[in-house]
Amino acid sequence: MLLVFTLAAVLWGIGWAMKLPVAARFTMVALLLVAVIAVHIILPLGHPLRVQTGGTPAVWILIICAALLVRGYGFLLSKVKSRAGPPVSPIHEQPPHSGPFSETELNRYARHIVLREIGGAGQKTLKEASVLVIGAGGLGAPALQYLAAAGVGTIGVIDDDEVDNSNLQRQVIHTDARIGMPKVHSAAQAMTDLNPFITVKPYDRRLTGEIAADLIADYDLVLDGCDNFETRYLVNKTCVATQTPLIAAALTQWEGQISLYDPKSGTPCYQCIFPQAPAPELVPSCAEGGVLGPLPGVIGAMMAVEAVKALTQAGTGLGGRMLIYDALYAETRSITLKPRADCPICAE
Repeated sequence: MLLVFTLAAVLWGIGWAMKLPVAARFTMVALLLVAVIAVHIILPLGHPLRVQTGGTPAVWILIICAALLVRGYGFLLSKVKSRAGPPVSPIHEQPPHSGPFSETELNRYARHIVLREIGGAGQKTLKEASVLVIGAGGLGAPALQYLAAAGVGTIGVIDDDEVDNSNLQRQVIHTDARIGMPKVHSAAQAMTDLNPFITVKPYDRRLTGEIAADLIADYDLVLDGCDNFETRYLVNKTCVATQTPLIAAALTQWEGQISLYDPKSGTPCYQCIFPQAPAPELVPSCAEGGVLGPLPGVIGAMMAVEAVKALTQAGTGLGGRMLIYDALYAETRSITLKPRADCPICAE
């Protein structure tokens, strides 16, 4: 056995001297062990070479199996860690962007600062604000880009999906080179490339009831651009419980809708307007019914506009109103929304 360990050490040293990757060095040692096992199988019992290399192949087979188990465990552990994302803390930390603007930031946000409705005070509010975006897909993509460009200091994004080739027709925050990457990490990369003066918190996981309250309570505003009613109702219920304003939007084929839900300010909540989810066949997914590529950009940009207005108290928001945009016929209409007295979420 000493002979085999000596040869393995020599091979490892040669690989190190040649500056080969660790994986290549492990492969060299593995091939040596395979050769030793072949020797034990081919040569008769008692052969001097078999005696010098341990006498039986069983020990080497066990060593290879143990190495594969360790390697497999390490690989699975790294995958779990990569998908877990950062821990969710219930504590609302001090905004990391509460200091004065740098000269570069003043120049970057100059077009906001000269707007009478925003000004320097409003831009400072954006810098100190935190916004959570649910979903990094069609609606989340433009909303995240414009929130980052606008200088919102802390932006969280939660999604458990990966970038797919079929996404790129409309989810413009992602690129072809990032196909297969978790969407939240792809979006975070694009946002920090666009604006290095912000903090992005990617959560590569699905929003569940176990984490929703702690996560949402840590943000000033929530934008919901998810693609399923289960998550929409969970987000609405949690926002009502934590008294967090919610901007929610949805789209299908050629039409999109958007509203601000903030019952503490007198508006209805999402479930007031949609008491129960419609039948699946009435609301086809993008894959089933199709969707116009630029449409999520229009509605997602509207979400960012309403977010900036809500944070800076500029103009009149969409609280108590729903804006509906029909791209096919170039029509926009607004309908009034009222709280429902028997709503199980916000009536109390």
